[in-house]
Amino acid sequence: MSAPAEWFRDWFGETYLSLYPHRDEAEAEAGVRLFQREAAPEPGGRVLDLACGYGRHLEKLLAAGYRSVGLDLSARLLRDAAKRPGVAGSLVRGDMRYLPFRDGTFDALVNFFTSFGYFASEDEDRLVVREMRRVVRPGGMFLLDYMNAPWVMANLEAETDVETDGRRVRQRRWIETGHVIKRIEIFPRGRDGAVEDAPQVFHERVRLYEPDELGALLERHGLEVSARFGDYGGAPFGSDSSRLLIAGVAA
Repeated sequence: MSAPAEWFRDWFGETYLSLYPHRDEAEAEAGVRLFQREAAPEPGGRVLDLACGYGRHLEKLLAAGYRSVGLDLSARLLRDAAKRPGVAGSLVRGDMRYLPFRDGTFDALVNFFTSFGYFASEDEDRLVVREMRRVVRPGGMFLLDYMNAPWVMANLEAETDVETDGRRVRQRRWIETGHVIKRIEIFPRGRDGAVEDAPQVFHERVRLYEPDELGALLERHGLEVSARFGDYGGAPFGSDSSRLLIAGVAA
């Protein structure tokens, strides 16, 4: 019952947006404030928002005066991002494994909302880290927003079954071969209001890197870790933190 190798190509589209139309804008503001405080380049510096989704962080980076670029693989999410004030000319569609930028293009890089570890193999994750390092100039800063894997494993909710946007949505979650996997089943309403038998099925899969393991991966490829935080407010990272935010500098 594993997820398809490139599950993200199907999931981050129209259905995803209809089920999650409003992510937390205040959370995005807090994440950008943490970046400004801990890893910010000079005013006007070039910042890459890697896996920018529909642009909630990118909008705030641009408003703060950074010459920011948002990259994402999902054309559908990028169309929504382009509707945000000032964002339309700052979007690029691309694969984070093969970034379409020259070496040292950016003064800083951010990767928010657990959009790392999506690939089937660790080799592909290493490709991403190498590309992150390649496009950030030496001395440039980065901020990687990830989950605290031990916390996730200890608090995993095996199944939820709720009604969202007029549809029944059942989500099953489990750990398999070092990944947390989610199976999302969406049961559309029939014409008579009854739930139809055959659901749409989507998946999510994220590799569960231990905090020290992730830090070591970054450092092996030239991204030196300088600080770890447990939330967007900058609280120290600890075993009870649900998130892991890593700040550092490109060697």
